[in-house]
Amino acid sequence: METPLPKLRSIETFPVDVDSKPLVFLRDPLRYAADPLLVPYPAYFIVTLLDGRRSAEDVRRAFTRQYGTPLDARELDAFVATLDEHHYLDSTRFDARRSTIDGEFRAAATRAPAHAGTSYPEEPAALRARVDGFYTDLARPVSATPLAGLVAPHIDLRLGGRAYGCAYAAVAAAPAARYVILGTSHAAGTRRFAVTRKDFTTPLGTVPTDRAFVDRLAATMSTDLFADEILHRTEHAIEFQVVMLQHALGARPFTIVPILVTSIHDLIARARAPGADHAIAELVAALRAALVSDDVPTVIIAGVDFAHVGRKFGDPAGLTPELLAATEAKDRRLLAALAAGDPDGFFAALAADADRTRVCGAAPLCVFLELMRGVPGRLLSYDGTRDDGTRSLVTFASLAFDHPA
Repeated sequence: METPLPKLRSIETFPVDVDSKPLVFLRDPLRYAADPLLVPYPAYFIVTLLDGRRSAEDVRRAFTRQYGTPLDARELDAFVATLDEHHYLDSTRFDARRSTIDGEFRAAATRAPAHAGTSYPEEPAALRARVDGFYTDLARPVSATPLAGLVAPHIDLRLGGRAYGCAYAAVAAAPAARYVILGTSHAAGTRRFAVTRKDFTTPLGTVPTDRAFVDRLAATMSTDLFADEILHRTEHAIEFQVVMLQHALGARPFTIVPILVTSIHDLIARARAPGADHAIAELVAALRAALVSDDVPTVIIAGVDFAHVGRKFGDPAGLTPELLAATEAKDRRLLAALAAGDPDGFFAALAADADRTRVCGAAPLCVFLELMRGVPGRLLSYDGTRDDGTRSLVTFASLAFDHPA
């Protein structure tokens, strides 16, 4: 029996057009593979066959059936070697790299910025100037009512400026001392939640994590909240909120509680309400208990986006008028349930089409709404960004939830 080729790791792939040439973009969400790759469709077909079971001969036969031409054994070996050199394959080379990177993260005193210099400037003055621009021409006066919760985007800071500005103007008008941040985990985990005790560093300084609060939370849970801590290393959903909090609050001291929420697609597939899920119900109860154990003014933030539709996300026809209309209608139903503080209505709207629009913030929003149950929210902004190269759209929104009197 022939030896199987190494298995492809869990990576992101999506179609792009470069100089009118159709290609596939390969990217590692955990960034063990530092460099993204662009490959033609025949090469991507080979990528899809690397399941850890097929041998080189199996792949060559499948390629010949698909394209009607033979695949040279040396070309296949070279391509597989390239994927391995870039750490896209589950191999001994990758195991060594992961061990080194994970060890460095665990040994670090703080969580270093992963997106400075790409999604936002790494020079503090330039970063402040960039974010200053988010607040120009805001459409409505900002309420100074203390906040219980905030829904903010996690879209790239180069794209979602106005929505970020609408959200964090509300934070600046009614500052708190602690922010529990529920962020979308864009990489899969082994648990429903991933928590870290590490402080977060950005070009604007270091924000302390409230370790006493985190420890109180972890002590009441039946699962290990730190088992998937490594997911925080490159995740942007919380990092962007920390940058915005630093800018909005300036010299005011505050702490954070960073919690990544992994996928709830299993619940959506079974139409099982998140509130009935043991892990979610347990964390919500633990958060509530931890919040009443001290008198620190606290705001719950959900760092989320909404629809992801178009060719980049698996809709071959791109942004058809029908898809655009259905996407906005779905978003509006979700926003209405959010504004009503209605977790059951939100999940019903989400599951009605089996999450057809791929709501990126579905998991943290469901947890957020369980905590905000019955608390009304105010829609501050609803927007989207199109990628013409992939004929795709991502939508996002900002909502403020005032503290009950």
